[in-house]
Amino acid sequence: MTDDEHHRKLERLYAVAPISRWYGATIAIADGRSEVRIAVRPEFHHAANAVHGSVYFRALDDAAFFAANSRVRDVLVLTVSYTVHFARPVTTGELRAVGHVLHGSGRLFLAEAELLDGEGQLLGRGSGVFTRSSIPLDPAIGYA
Repeated sequence: MTDDEHHRKLERLYAVAPISRWYGATIAIADGRSEVRIAVRPEFHHAANAVHGSVYFRALDDAAFFAANSRVRDVLVLTVSYTVHFARPVTTGELRAVGHVLHGSGRLFLAEAELLDGEGQLLGRGSGVFTRSSIPLDPAIGYA
């Protein structure tokens, strides 16, 4: 299997997950990189009418996670820890999280992501540690 085939299978795995469908999230994956896009919906707003931090976390973690998993072909990775720093609120438009691997060797990977609005303004940043799991990448989980 080529790297490109692996990345397309990861994209399909992401697309079939019920949570990705609910968020309306899409992903593009390349070697050590990924980009998640989510259109802002009113259901994402907290009481002050801006996007809730949990949506920021979701986009940032997914972007970093799949950047790391782009380098692992046999099993799913898992998030060990993830830290988010919020920069500014957003109320409308599209969220774009761009993730990339900083380091990966053995079982652990360090990856980070930036969350941007439609004009490219920084909304937040995140970084995390990811590890290889025992969950095989196979069609049973949507890796097809």
